[in-house]
Order: sequence, then C-alpha cells, then structure tokens
Amino acid sequence: MVSVLARPSPNFGARRDGLTPSLIVLHYTAMASAAAALDRLCDPLTEVSAHYLIAGDGTIWQMVDEVQRAWHAGAGEWRGQDDINSRSIGIELDNRGTHPFANAQMVALEGLMPQIMARWGITPAGVIGHSDMAPGRKCDPGPRFDWPRLARQGLARAAAQGLVNVADSRRFRRTAQQAGFTAGASDADLLQAVRLRFRPWGKGPLSAEDMAVLPGAVHRVLST
Repeated sequence: MVSVLARPSPNFGARRDGLTPSLIVLHYTAMASAAAALDRLCDPLTEVSAHYLIAGDGTIWQMVDEVQRAWHAGAGEWRGQDDINSRSIGIELDNRGTHPFANAQMVALEGLMPQIMARWGITPAGVIGHSDMAPGRKCDPGPRFDWPRLARQGLARAAAQGLVNVADSRRFRRTAQQAGFTAGASDADLLQAVRLRFRPWGKGPLSAEDMAVLPGAVHRVLST
C-alpha cells in the first residue's frame, strides 16, 4: 500500500449519467513546484483539479475522492466517448515536460495505479495521456514520460511491433482511431499524439514506423 496525504480540493462534482471510472488520465503539471501545483489544483478560482498529485520525491496527495468527478481533462474524446472527466481518474505528475520524471515519482505512480485499476476494473488499455484524448490541444505527459516502463509492468498498453513498409495517411488515421484516438484532430496533431504515446523520438512526416507502433491493425506486412 502506498502512503497518500489528504489535501481536499473544492473543485469537483458528481460524475454524470451514472458513469464510473474506466480510464486513468496522466498529466504533467507544467509548474515550478509540486507546492505551486497543489495550491492551484485546490484553488476554487481556478476551477481545475485532479484526483491525485505526485511530487518528484514520490509524495502523493489526494485532492478529490475517486467517486467524484475531478476537473482535469477538459474537452476531448477517447474511443468515441466524451466527458472524459466523468469517465476517468486524473493523476498529475510534478514535471514541467522538459526533464525526465524522477524515479521516486515513477515508483509512487507504479504503487498507486494498481490499486486504482483494481478498484475500478481499469485495464492497461484504459491508461492514457492527456495528449491522447486531446491531440493538438494538450501534449502532456510529454515525450519524456516513460510509457514503456509502465507497459512492462502491465500498467499501460505497449507499442505494437508491427511489420509495415509503407506510410498511408488514411490507413494511419483509421488505425489510430481503432486504437482509441478518435478526437477530432488534423493529420499533424494526430501524428504528434501517437508519437508522444508510442514513438516520442519520431520526427518529420508520417513514416511506416509510425504506423507500425499503433496497436490493433498493424501486425502484417503491407504491400507497396
């Protein structure tokens, strides 16, 4: 069991339409410190919050009860479903997106997530980044977040190891949608979102390698 400190936020409401969490959405705070992020997430004037905040040293605060709807996701969509706030648990990580996530922070996250997933029956496929559900609008938890580390522990979905030898934008969009990226986005924003999640080192225009990492429909060689 991980140790969690209580720091209640007034910024929450009831989940709508009887929904319960089926997703975990990971964020970075993009603020100077965990203390600054905690103050903001608990300030009624900001009208933002999350269920949890994890500092770089591994300290975990809970701001909103998991039963309630925290205000962390904003506009977006995943697998054709909107109102992600009502469908998710939001976890903020103290990081500005410009440096690696501390090991102590990752260890704390890895201790917290299995408990949440067990309580709500959330699968690894239900663990997403803010950028996954809001391509072009959000880019967190960013290219420095270690998704493969979570995937190795069964806490997130791993990139596919597909065999693809051609890049096709229409097929890419269709495969990305099948993988969950259904929010409206330009080709460039969709490509960035997929790369942030599965191939953050990718640069330039769409490539066969970008198509090969998408789960679901790329485990075959495509003809030229």
